[in-house]
Amino acid sequence: MKLLSPAISSLARMRLWRIEGWKNNPVEAQREVLQDLVTSAQYTEFGRKYNFSKLFNIKSYKQAVPIHEYDEIKPYIKRIMNGEQNVLWNTPVYWFAKSSGTTSDKSKFIPVSEESLEESHYKAAKDVLTMYYNFNPESELLTGKGLVIGGSHTINRVNHEVQYGDLSAVLLQNSPFWAHWLRTPDLSIALMDEWENKIEKLAESTIKENVTSISGVPTWTLVLLKRILEVTGKQTIKEVWPSLELYMHGGVSFTPYKEQFKKIIGKEINYLEMYNASEGFFGADEIPGDEGMLLFVDHGVFMEFMPVSEYGKSDPMTLGLQHVEINKHYAPVISTNGGLWRYLVGDTIQFTSLFPFRIKVSGRLKHFINAFGEEVIVDNTDKIRISPLPSPAKKLKLL
Repeated sequence: MKLLSPAISSLARMRLWRIEGWKNNPVEAQREVLQDLVTSAQYTEFGRKYNFSKLFNIKSYKQAVPIHEYDEIKPYIKRIMNGEQNVLWNTPVYWFAKSSGTTSDKSKFIPVSEESLEESHYKAAKDVLTMYYNFNPESELLTGKGLVIGGSHTINRVNHEVQYGDLSAVLLQNSPFWAHWLRTPDLSIALMDEWENKIEKLAESTIKENVTSISGVPTWTLVLLKRILEVTGKQTIKEVWPSLELYMHGGVSFTPYKEQFKKIIGKEINYLEMYNASEGFFGADEIPGDEGMLLFVDHGVFMEFMPVSEYGKSDPMTLGLQHVEINKHYAPVISTNGGLWRYLVGDTIQFTSLFPFRIKVSGRLKHFINAFGEEVIVDNTDKIRISPLPSPAKKLKLL
């Protein structure tokens, strides 16, 4: 298996030119993304309502389509979950990612189309791998297996076609067959719902594997690693998995956990932050040690950035990449190939670099307050959270 490492590294470097293309031309990449989105959805119900076929530039798109929070787009989503199609997106949507609600609902159901799987989540995952190999050319990451840790992975059926689950469950169920060779545990264990039983099965099934990477929320990951040490009687994880070299995390800040990980793992490994949400894969660490994640601008998501001081206004202003500033708090407003249109994600971000564009997640929009003329973000205590067309589609040129 170690013989594969140079070949994999070479393949990753061959893909690097694509990343360099959109990284060096981010504004043009974003314009192309929006052009493709509007062209694809022009004959959907939503596209007809807002005259997508007559929108020829970004300015007209922003003037025509209002910003939506979940409650405002929820009626469309309910109809799709009940079997209607061609409502928000032009290809059938049968999967929904269930995520924690930030509105009056307990949960949100985010549409996941085939395009959002392939052109956002999976494409971004390949780019993350490419960037990692670019800075670690001697890596043996893919000579072992990746341990994937998640919470509840239960898949729920709405009807004979429509299903929902948390994002990791949706990704696992739809990943190509060969991807299952590269990860552990077995799908039957990964999709278990009851955590106490699952943690035991995870420990038992993975201690004999050659685990080279781990991905998961820090809290759950620490629980599993401690249980593995108890089961094996080892002092550190390096004694269980000597080839472990990478931990991938996101969703919450890693800062409070890093020292615990260093101690329990017992050797130096690489740490990589990703910004992968139900709505799309927005960014990931590119260069080890650099502050901020590279913004993914060519992955089926068009992004606008609303200054947090605009939140709550009847016609809030949003900015394109050309006009953002470092260290200002922005709320991302996204349009996606899953059928979300000018959708307010609910996170707040800051730019740490403007060329290339790098970001960090600074908190939640609902925690924003404007006190004494100063903008304050209340975050996680440490500054970072973490069907075919009915008629031929005409290509719409967005200038």
